[in-house]
Amino acid sequence: MPGLLRGVARTAVIAGTATHVSNNVSRKQAQRWAAEEQSQQPQQVVEAPANQDDQYAELEKLAGLRDQGILTQEEFDAKKRQILGL
Repeated sequence: MPGLLRGVARTAVIAGTATHVSNNVSRKQAQRWAAEEQSQQPQQVVEAPANQDDQYAELEKLAGLRDQGILTQEEFDAKKRQILGL
């Protein structure tokens, strides 16, 4: 019986260690993929439009980018102030 318990305990330790290592590898890989995705996203460069019609069109485009989650609300507000000259 002691041999059987030793075998069960050894199996439990090995399985627990394997699970721990596997979770660490998965976590690191997910972080690496997230960093790659972030670095591959194009940077948005938006020029300030000259006339009022261009300003409205530009604001609509920025609102669309915000709604898609490409721009944060803070980025949208900052660019809006820049376009409107506030």
